[in-house]
Amino acid sequence: MTLSQLRYAITVADSRSMNQAAQKLFISQPSLSAAIRELEDEVGIEIFRRTNRGIQVTPDGEEFVGYARQVVEQYALIEARYVDKEKVKKKFGVSMQHYSFAVKAFVEMVRRFGMERYEFSIYETQTYDVIENVKNFRSELGILYLNDFNRKVLGKIFEENNLEFHELFDCQEYVYLWSGHPLAKKKEITLEDLEDYPFLSFDQGSNNSFYFAEEVFSTYEYKQSIKANDRATMLNLMKGLNGYTLCSGIICENLNGSEYCAVKLSTEETMTIGYLKRKGIPLSSIGKEYLKEISKYNVTIQHTIIPRGVLA
Repeated sequence: MTLSQLRYAITVADSRSMNQAAQKLFISQPSLSAAIRELEDEVGIEIFRRTNRGIQVTPDGEEFVGYARQVVEQYALIEARYVDKEKVKKKFGVSMQHYSFAVKAFVEMVRRFGMERYEFSIYETQTYDVIENVKNFRSELGILYLNDFNRKVLGKIFEENNLEFHELFDCQEYVYLWSGHPLAKKKEITLEDLEDYPFLSFDQGSNNSFYFAEEVFSTYEYKQSIKANDRATMLNLMKGLNGYTLCSGIICENLNGSEYCAVKLSTEETMTIGYLKRKGIPLSSIGKEYLKEISKYNVTIQHTIIPRGVLA
């Protein structure tokens, strides 16, 4: 196996066409096809499936290409650092469900490290994409939650994709709504109290599943429900329609604004916030620092201390 073969596989996966990939690589299409066949024979898996619609990457191929990207990127960093004598920025990426506290932790980490020596990326996205981004090396970490309902199914998916979940802290369930909502002043809210108001949830796209839902009680029969695909729209729906969603209760005012609040939901359900990483690959120093920043919210929960900008 050579670096050239890895680059070939990455280019074919990105192009989804052997002809287009060959043009980008400035080699003949038969030579590229032969190199890919040799690579598949060597690693013992089918990386690409040839169809009359072009090239499709197999599930095994997706995993292989993910590893190939990391090898090629790491080689480029070594080459630039030690051969070309360039100053190369270290990279760190994180994917997450829609958690304002995870974004705030990212902001604080970037402020502390600065961007002169680092290249950062953050993806606030759907649950399936959080898993895929970590699996395919797009992100070093993925921030999501498990509970009694989704733990077994998601745990199986993590295992199949060579990923592992590490707990950070447990949260009770809260109702998140705008401060002018008729129920905002209550000390505790039941699901029955919420029946006259629209339930808001984050759309999970084509990979929609109860187990991928970012909100607990995903199988509950809500009388009214609206799906949104970003946090700003969710907040507008809360204020405009007296909508609500379910959350961990950790809210950052300086990201979401001060017009929203979290009220305890009357339930014994809990959710475990944690991080997803690839098995066998140690965390980078900056990944560890990001987790330290997020872990500060555990102190908030345990001691009910409310730092500036955070409601718990």
